[in-house]
Amino acid sequence: MLTCGVLAAAVSMSFAAQASTISVKPDPKLVVVISVDQFSANLYAQHRGEFVGGLATLSQGIVYPNGYQSHAFTETCPGHSTLLTGKHPNKTGISANDWYDRATGKTVYCLADPSVVLADDPKGRAVSPANMVATTYGDWLKAVSPKSRVFGVSGKDRGAITMSGHQADGQFWYQPGFGFTTFVREGQTAQERLKPVAALNARLAAELKAHPFVWDYAKGPLDTVTGGGSAKRCKALEADYETGGRKWRSALPIPVAADEAGKQRDLYASPYTDQVTLELAQNLRETYGLGDGPQVDVLTISLSATDFIGHRYGTRGPEMCDQIARLDERLGVFLKSLDKVKGGVLVVLAADHGGADFAERLHDEGYGTERVVGKPWIAKLNAQLRKDLDLSWDPLVADGGIDQIYVVGPDRKTPSITDRARIAAAALVLINSDPAVAEAVDSNALLTMEAASVDTSPEELSVTERLRRSAYPGRVGDILIAFKPDRVPATAGATYVSTHGSPWDYDRRVPILFWWKGASPHERVLPLDTVDIAPTLAAVTGVKPPADIDGVCRPLVYGQHC
Repeated sequence: MLTCGVLAAAVSMSFAAQASTISVKPDPKLVVVISVDQFSANLYAQHRGEFVGGLATLSQGIVYPNGYQSHAFTETCPGHSTLLTGKHPNKTGISANDWYDRATGKTVYCLADPSVVLADDPKGRAVSPANMVATTYGDWLKAVSPKSRVFGVSGKDRGAITMSGHQADGQFWYQPGFGFTTFVREGQTAQERLKPVAALNARLAAELKAHPFVWDYAKGPLDTVTGGGSAKRCKALEADYETGGRKWRSALPIPVAADEAGKQRDLYASPYTDQVTLELAQNLRETYGLGDGPQVDVLTISLSATDFIGHRYGTRGPEMCDQIARLDERLGVFLKSLDKVKGGVLVVLAADHGGADFAERLHDEGYGTERVVGKPWIAKLNAQLRKDLDLSWDPLVADGGIDQIYVVGPDRKTPSITDRARIAAAALVLINSDPAVAEAVDSNALLTMEAASVDTSPEELSVTERLRRSAYPGRVGDILIAFKPDRVPATAGATYVSTHGSPWDYDRRVPILFWWKGASPHERVLPLDTVDIAPTLAAVTGVKPPADIDGVCRPLVYGQHC
């Protein structure tokens, strides 16, 4: 009979033996961090058995199937801001994709910066890292290793900038009709700033002119996937739907638009965006020799197509099926190109948020999911408050979405302290009585509440704590709302059927994968927060993160400590 001591010793020896064979410790000269926009844990699990390319390779490292974005407003800008800062949005300053500025009475984009201009269009949406008040892993690295290079690429500006930080050597994102662009500061020239992408932009423009991209089912190597190919598997998902009063067929190929604007829009919301983003990532890696020198370099890649496609077509139709198959293949090509790197390579894959399928398909499957249409909802609320409080103006603004509401004065700007208090109190009573709402909270209460313990699992966080982690003072709304899981605060349109942004697990849960040559496959089923990624990378590469981060380091090799 085994005593407790003998059993403990046996278990200890077993783990010691396992630790000696599990993994070679990563020693990277190139750290690659990939975010697949809207790549939920559900989407990863749904297609995991079909992976044969890059996603299959990355799944042969350390797999956290239960990663979490642990804040409430699971949107692209705040989600990306957590990945490499080690901080929640209430510390990164990026509380949402957009917020309302009561000083000006205007909506502000999360990365808006009037001190810069776009390289491709001086009148376009000017952006920079200025609004992000946190630093990133790349910034920490460059502070102690000035020769380290950091580049960020994406289909979106907010994907390229928030991951690569304030001191990046280049941040580029895809602009339909132009190619990859960036921002230009005073004293710089567009030509100078675009030099790293000029040749690729010219080649892509010539290729599209000669052979316009038509999105049909993938051909070539993917036809052999899982016996019969991705085309056969994806085509079986074709069906007819009605969303927002529009009847449409979910199927490929996507009809070619008649006008140029429509063609560019359709190109953007297709696998093409990820294809060219990965081409640029490989091009920058090889041009600048990232990972070939004695210093550690960083390459951040945010792949936007999954999000564009999820919004436009939903997450479980033939469009997403084909996108995931192509993503797997393209990542495989990119990872193969990293064989040329002279130093070690550590690759991390995560996501800025998850996402659910569109409400109508879920409703047809018996889930009772319904939409909450924003404009009439907020209009009804304003009408009731005007009546109850004898107001001459609409006191609530929800320009960034009805889950964050701002109290305004008669001029749609900052109200008096008295008006703010009585309007918010009355509005909270009305909102919390709405059967579509799970919880509504005054953000002033969140800004002063005690934070949950760092030991609290992301799975166990209260909705109030999730909302607190989204609340950055001066930018977050006065009233923060968590709609019930079966209520979707979004309107369906011709190019928009599905959304994300809620505090519920289908929007919070994301896969987090760590892979390097020498890593033995194993799965860690306990939750991992996305804010843990940056301190983990810092420990691997000998960099000290700021003392006020929220994340904690997680050892990548058994028996070793951070």
